[in-house]
Amino acid sequence: MLRSLYDWTMRLSATPRAAYALGAVSFAESSFFPIPPDALLIPMVIAERRRAWSLAFICTATSVLGAVLGYVIGALLFDEIAEPLLAFYGYESKFADFAQTYNEWGAWIVLMAGLTPFPFKVVTVASGATGLDPFVFILSSIVARGIRFYAVAALLYRFGPPVRSFVEKRLAMVFTLGIIALLGGFAALRLVI
Repeated sequence: MLRSLYDWTMRLSATPRAAYALGAVSFAESSFFPIPPDALLIPMVIAERRRAWSLAFICTATSVLGAVLGYVIGALLFDEIAEPLLAFYGYESKFADFAQTYNEWGAWIVLMAGLTPFPFKVVTVASGATGLDPFVFILSSIVARGIRFYAVAALLYRFGPPVRSFVEKRLAMVFTLGIIALLGGFAALRLVI
């Protein structure tokens, strides 16, 4: 199954729809979707190295737009869902303390989450829920996601053929490491919250 998914992604990367799929996944991942855009970005850059920079731009731009949606979800749904639950359990003051601390470190939190396998959607929603300054949030998102996706594109552009060979020969190992990184991000989240 893994090999067929990889082959499908490689075929998709050569079609006119590839950039749209990459943009859609990148947008959705920043607000609600569990699969990171790297799952498409990496094979697409490997398949067509000359498109590395435009693909990194698509990932960055759509990821930041998705992050804004995540922020809005956090801001709007917090009042409707989370606030009554916090009041019911008597945690309003604890959340206020959390929000204050979060907003003091908000730019750094967004930067770190945007650069790592940590689930970025959690930070986008939390930023909206705590009322992190939207300008700080958007600027931090642009910087973090830009560095992440352009670094991936640059590495693949520079080392493309050996990377493709490595990935194709060790697909199961690469996939397993990706899953471990994703689970590590969720584990880190549980430690933080």
